Amino acid sequence: MRKERAALEASERFTVTDSLYLASTEAVVGVIDVARSIIPILKERYEEVGVFRPYVNGDPAKDVILSEFNGQHGTSREHYIEDEPSAMDAVIRAYRQYAVGKDAVLIIGHVDGDPVNPGLIARSGRTAANLGATMGLIVEGGGRSAERVAGYAELAAQELEASLAPVSITYVLNAPEGTTEAIGAEHPGMRVAVDAASPAVLDAIADSPGVTTPLMFETELTERARADKKRIVLPEPDDDRILQAAATILEADFADLILVGDAESISARAGELGLDVSRADVVDPTDASYLDRYAPELARLRAKKGMTEEQARAKLADVSYFATMMVHMGDADGMVSGATHTTAETILPSFQIIKTKPETSIVSSVFLMLMPGQVLVYGDCAVNPNPTPAQLADIAISSAETAAQFGVEPRVGMLSYSTGSSGTGADVEAVIEATRLAKEKRPDLAIEGPLQYDAAVDPVVAKKKLPDSPIAGRVNVFIFPSLNAGNIGYKAVQRSSGAVAVGPVLQGLNRPVNDLSRGALVDDIINTVAITAVQAQG
Repeated sequence: MRKERAALEASERFTVTDSLYLASTEAVVGVIDVARSIIPILKERYEEVGVFRPYVNGDPAKDVILSEFNGQHGTSREHYIEDEPSAMDAVIRAYRQYAVGKDAVLIIGHVDGDPVNPGLIARSGRTAANLGATMGLIVEGGGRSAERVAGYAELAAQELEASLAPVSITYVLNAPEGTTEAIGAEHPGMRVAVDAASPAVLDAIADSPGVTTPLMFETELTERARADKKRIVLPEPDDDRILQAAATILEADFADLILVGDAESISARAGELGLDVSRADVVDPTDASYLDRYAPELARLRAKKGMTEEQARAKLADVSYFATMMVHMGDADGMVSGATHTTAETILPSFQIIKTKPETSIVSSVFLMLMPGQVLVYGDCAVNPNPTPAQLADIAISSAETAAQFGVEPRVGMLSYSTGSSGTGADVEAVIEATRLAKEKRPDLAIEGPLQYDAAVDPVVAKKKLPDSPIAGRVNVFIFPSLNAGNIGYKAVQRSSGAVAVGPVLQGLNRPVNDLSRGALVDDIINTVAITAVQAQG
């Protein structure tokens, strides 16, 4: 019952709220009046309407917007100038907490009297994108020709859209005659309001495209983990990165941690680094109270391989086996390792002890590719060198399920060097067969293949190469035909585009175990622990 209640609360917390980020890009007088006109329009459609200020200048109690509309704020302008990442994180967390239970939120950025500083437009765009809001741009028309207003609006829109903040409506104050037509010619399709009371704002919000930034994804990930905290075991606290990540995780309080090792050594090294990991449980792998339970069970699991209880006890001296047994025995909900161990050393024990889910023939992996405006899923890029068509089909299904678990509605593309029936050869035939098997096994999933990468992601190319496909050009789950292709592919995209690659995320196991790259950064470890915790929630 507690689990069901936590899941319900989590689903409510992560419901997307319709929102408009209203901001000027210059020292305009009239933003507050526009906000006053928009609020009653929103209330005609939405039952619960809120007002949020990402940044306030000075004392929040003296902020006109917050006082008048009983709104909430994120942080101060000074905080943003001093430390943008920290301030953005504070704004996102405050907004997401405030938006719970709201049907729509008017987010009010730069207003009358706020200082104008370099980078204001880009700052507004980044903030709107990270809050998942569409933009309402306010432009002063007084003293300008319609053509100059249109040119200014277009330049501002381009800069905002470069920050992944789509401009859905432009409000022009003191608009010169012909403004609507001029902006329409400069930026076809942009909604223009020369009257702040225009109901066009409702359509602007309703039609805004969804954007998911890496920071949005990471914030939601930790919030989901926090909603139903799990115990994650880290068997490598002798690595400083693990201790640094552990300190951050414990402070953020989104998972309970178990460190495998000597308590005095761990405490001493954490103290040298200035880290507080005192809230973590520390388990000594030589502790008889654990070994006396684990050794007989490991011997039972490996009896067909001839393992004795004495051999099992010796095997448990390996922290990877010890931590995996913690998960198997229910003393931990998941494991993250690999900072100092190879992939084989990390995941082989899980194959032998935790094993695959009954309906899955193969353990595989995906990377969650956090692109500037969306999350893509790449599999398998870390485990299986040359999967058979049947295994490739299972990898596709597992990858789709993982995508859905992390908020990505799966549209699966089975990748090849050929699209549709344009090519021949054994490799293409294998993908054709894998696609057939996957569709047969899961007819409810949107799966297309074989597809070349360009036909998978580009609607224009897809229309030429596979015009009748409902998902070609819009694929978000990419299944590579081999480990060679997948590993090259994800690293090429990661290094060329600046995407954040989170993973590898193992899938198909009865309980979550995830492998780190030995070159993992502290942020990678934090993200992987959060992912493992969410997987453990089921």
